Amino acid sequence: MLQRYRQRYPWLDHLVRAGQAYTSNNGDHYAAAITYFSVLALVPLLMIAFAVVAFVLAGNQALLEQLKAQVAESAPPGLGQTLAPVIDQAIESRSSVGIIGLLAALYSGLGWMGNLREALSAQWEQPPESDGFVRKKGFDLLALLGLGLALVASFAVTGAGTAFADVLLDLVGLGDFWWARWLFFLLALALSVAGMWLVFLWVIARLPRQPVNLRSAMKAALFAAVGFEVLKQVFAIYLGSVTQSPTGQLFGPIIGLMVFAFFVSRFLLFVTAWAATARENLQPAPPPPPPPAVIRPQVTVGARPDARSASMLVGLGVLTGGVMRRLFGRRRR
Repeated sequence: MLQRYRQRYPWLDHLVRAGQAYTSNNGDHYAAAITYFSVLALVPLLMIAFAVVAFVLAGNQALLEQLKAQVAESAPPGLGQTLAPVIDQAIESRSSVGIIGLLAALYSGLGWMGNLREALSAQWEQPPESDGFVRKKGFDLLALLGLGLALVASFAVTGAGTAFADVLLDLVGLGDFWWARWLFFLLALALSVAGMWLVFLWVIARLPRQPVNLRSAMKAALFAAVGFEVLKQVFAIYLGSVTQSPTGQLFGPIIGLMVFAFFVSRFLLFVTAWAATARENLQPAPPPPPPPAVIRPQVTVGARPDARSASMLVGLGVLTGGVMRRLFGRRRR
């Protein structure tokens, strides 16, 4: 039945081919590796954020004193005086924390980008690249910086459209109309999808180790941009539901981030497999080689005559010899 439906609907046949290619090219294993390096990058990113906040507090003494006062009020009695030196020591070590965080973020980021590029190349069924280690890591670093800037710009467009919707609508006098808010939301969503389409087009078409078909990558990038927006909305709803309890506020964002990274990785690799299995990218399979030749000499041994046949042959020979002798003897005489 599935084969019949695949012959009737080309889009279903394309999806089945993409799923088979995703599975045969170890899509889940690559997605798990990408998720691992994504979670691994959280600690150095937090260290960098901590160092940035420490630099800001070190340059603003009034804000630092206000922070210490709030910590002393929120902490139990007697603990505020203990926490004040800890805050001062943390601010003094901001440089070392920032450097360690940058180095760790560089390591985890290069590992994340390397696994992403290898995973995309595997979905396109490209052979492993034989470039040197330094050159490969250099290209991975440039790709990581470009992808980071593109993602920040995309999230900024979506966040700005949501955060400043009320302000902009009030400025133009449409803040009390629900349809205006809905149209503004759709406009911000369309801009975000367009930005993510460019990001995914670059990821699918340029991050693999070798050039790929741009036309197939454009279709897959649009599919990925729409799906990524859906995943972001579902992830926002999930965070809002799990962070209502104290336990959810502690573990919900971490688990949610892991689940989000894993599903985005799987979805991106599946979309890449979908682009790689398009009709224009399918190549005829080479004919299988002939089986090896096997030389088997055959030796046939004739059957031996039995005693009766042998005696008849001997008698026939004697008789023939006698007749021939008599004939040749008469001629001589």
